[in-house]
Amino acid sequence: MSSSFDGKRIWIIGASSGIGAALAHELAWQGARLVLSARDEDALRKLAEDCGGAEVLPLDLAEPDTLDAAVAQLGQSLDAMVCTAALYDPARVVDLDREKTAKLVQVNVTGTLLVAQSAPKVLKEGGQLVLFGSVAGYVGLPKGQAYSATKAAIINLAETLKVELAPAIDVRLVCPGFVRTRLTDKNDFNMPAMIEPEEAARDIAKGMAGRGFEIHFPKRFTYVLKLLRVLPYPLALRLTERLAG
Repeated sequence: MSSSFDGKRIWIIGASSGIGAALAHELAWQGARLVLSARDEDALRKLAEDCGGAEVLPLDLAEPDTLDAAVAQLGQSLDAMVCTAALYDPARVVDLDREKTAKLVQVNVTGTLLVAQSAPKVLKEGGQLVLFGSVAGYVGLPKGQAYSATKAAIINLAETLKVELAPAIDVRLVCPGFVRTRLTDKNDFNMPAMIEPEEAARDIAKGMAGRGFEIHFPKRFTYVLKLLRVLPYPLALRLTERLAG
C-alpha cells in the first residue's frame, strides 16, 4: 500500500500514550520514519519497538533545555513535527491548585509556543507543523479550566502561525472531541461522542495528508460546539450551561 507518509521523517512530541502513541502506530503503518519524544523514556522505547525501530528523544516541555537539545540533535531533517503533549487537571476555577495550574500553562502554552518557535530549525522547506488544540478551546466549558483556556490559546497561536510561517511551513490545527485516554479518564461527567485513540489517529493522519487547516473530530460533536462559537452570548451561554449540566 502506497501512502503520502512513505519515507517521511516525522517527530511526535507527546508520543508515550493516548493519541500520540496511537498516531505513532498509524503513521508507522503508513511508512513514516518516526522520532518519538515524551517524558517517559521506557514507554517511548517500547513504542519505538512496536513502530519498527523509531528514534527516541526523551524531553519534557516544562524544561526548555531538553527541547533545545533535541532540536540541535535533529537539525533541519524533518518532513513534519506533531505536538500532542499536554497536561490536564479538571476543576472549577475556584478550586484550581496554583502549582498544578502554573505547570499546566507552562507545558500546554509556553511549551507549545517553544515547539512552534523551533519549527524552522528542524523542518524542511514545505514541512508540516501540527499543533493540538481541542474543542474545549472553542468555548469556555465549566470544570475544564485551565485546560480549556490553554487550548483556546493554541487555537489562536495556530491561526497566527498559519499566516506567519507560510509558505515555508504548512501549519495544521487538530481539535479533537472526547477521546478515551488517561486524560479523559479524569473526568467525572458524561462525555458525548467518545471515540478510541485509534480512530482519532486515523482522522489525524487523513487530515495531515489532506489540504485543510483544521482537523476536528468526531464531526457529529465538533459541529455542535462550533455552532456555540457563532451564537449570540445569551443563547450560547444558556446552551453551554445545559451541555455542562
